[in-house]
Amino acid sequence: MKPQSLLSGALVCFLALVATQCGTTSGEIPHLLKRGTATQLIVDGKPFLMLGGELSNSSGTSPEYMKPLWPKLVDAKANTILAGVSWNQIEPQEGKFDFTALDGIVHDARLHNLHLVLLWFGSWKNSWSSYPPDWVKKDYERFPRVQITGGKSIEVLSTLSDANRDADARAFAALLGHVKAVDSGRHTVLMIQVENEIGLPSEPKEFRDRSPLAEKAYAGPVPKELMDYLQQHKDTLVPELRTVWEAAGSKTSGTWEEVFGKGTPTEEIFMGWNYARYVGRVVEAGKAAYPLPMFMNAYTYGFAKAGEAIRNSGTPMPDLMDVWRAGAPRVDVLALDIYGSDFASFCADYQRSGNPLLIPETRGLAPYSMEARVLYAFGRHDAIGISLMGIERPAATPDPLLTASFGLISQLAPLIAKHQGDGSMSAVLVDPKGPPQKVQVGNYTMEVAAQTRRGGPPSEDFAAAIFIAVGPDEYYAAGTGVSVKFSPNASGPESAGIGTVEEGWFDNGTWVPSRQLAGDETGQGQNLSLRSHPADRMPDRFAGIQHFTLYRYR
Repeated sequence: MKPQSLLSGALVCFLALVATQCGTTSGEIPHLLKRGTATQLIVDGKPFLMLGGELSNSSGTSPEYMKPLWPKLVDAKANTILAGVSWNQIEPQEGKFDFTALDGIVHDARLHNLHLVLLWFGSWKNSWSSYPPDWVKKDYERFPRVQITGGKSIEVLSTLSDANRDADARAFAALLGHVKAVDSGRHTVLMIQVENEIGLPSEPKEFRDRSPLAEKAYAGPVPKELMDYLQQHKDTLVPELRTVWEAAGSKTSGTWEEVFGKGTPTEEIFMGWNYARYVGRVVEAGKAAYPLPMFMNAYTYGFAKAGEAIRNSGTPMPDLMDVWRAGAPRVDVLALDIYGSDFASFCADYQRSGNPLLIPETRGLAPYSMEARVLYAFGRHDAIGISLMGIERPAATPDPLLTASFGLISQLAPLIAKHQGDGSMSAVLVDPKGPPQKVQVGNYTMEVAAQTRRGGPPSEDFAAAIFIAVGPDEYYAAGTGVSVKFSPNASGPESAGIGTVEEGWFDNGTWVPSRQLAGDETGQGQNLSLRSHPADRMPDRFAGIQHFTLYRYR
């Protein structure tokens, strides 16, 4: 690789010129804004729901590799592509930067009217240190590794090294400075993920760094910043952390084992703090250059308690959230990559203490389809965004269910954004083998049951539905195969009836009614039937949205 070349420099100038003369977007850079109980991503003055596709690890390092893939990403109805930026690629020689590949990706994303989230593959990717430059990897004296029992080094940069941290921070600041130079007028790049799924790898089964620097720190006092945070937030700490601290006597000073007790939970807290402090400095350097929203992601295949070997020690799991908030306060969101069966519980856990829900990696794995995941994340948890991992892979693009769900949320986006955080919107997941689920939205309670398939075996996947109250007796709803009954919440006539029901779609935020439903289609006025229409069978506008009114009677 070459350092920043004349060609790359020319491309920088070209992109900057385009940003200022062609389709200029003025105003504030993308940022997060609190609205009621929700946090919204604001892009060009409006709330933006991120319908994302994360590229496979190295796809975004080559504009040529990506050229035939861009049309597929557009067909998938994504509005944002998550692309990795390799430290090794942008700084092949220390202090000499080459952003040629990144500039090409930014340019092509704009050509296809797509936004970008950049994933910084710096010190760690999937826990390991495989993306740092060769000049870092080769100089193990200057850039030390984690050591495990017996003094053996593994290919993971140590969080206890100032040299490791500072080299990463300088490169990250250079990246953000470059993004500002080429994009601050266009806002193609919306957010930055800092590192990727960090934490001490679950194999070998070690829960903390045992290098000399780490051993010294572990035997020393818990840093004052962490102790101050624990005392200031004692009443609102996540319960798992508070339990560990209280079990050891709620001490306000002491060594790690004096404050938190002996055992692997303490080792995880120690690693979480050191990862957070390291990342916090990297984030500070990046935000000084260009303060885009920044997030961390944790790998959450299934919930494991601190000290269990199936998770990476120190990663920002729900029970370590407060450790991360104390150590890296300028990280805007603690996000989750979720592939397992605990989708609903993880969504709830990651909204603790006001943390916004952001899912940069997921797939439609049983028992939750992508449709169900998308509807539930936005409808129940006011998600900033959700992203399908490996969206460019032949088996994933275009996925009819992904296209249908992204197309549906695209239509509903203005309405969802308007109702986020004010209590007038919710969603449910329904186990086809379980009882109906109830959810209160506005003046009515919805009892939602999964529908059975006609002429076939019952579905194994959870069904989902979203409900938005736009008036005292007026709603919009969409679902993946559910039947809905209604009952009033307040005193008065105890029965609820279904009034007018329209099936239709949204055209740039304006409701366009199609069929008016009644009779068999509404269970003779007793229940709604919500089914999405597969994208390969129906035009995009028929996304299974219904607009209906309710009334009360005795």
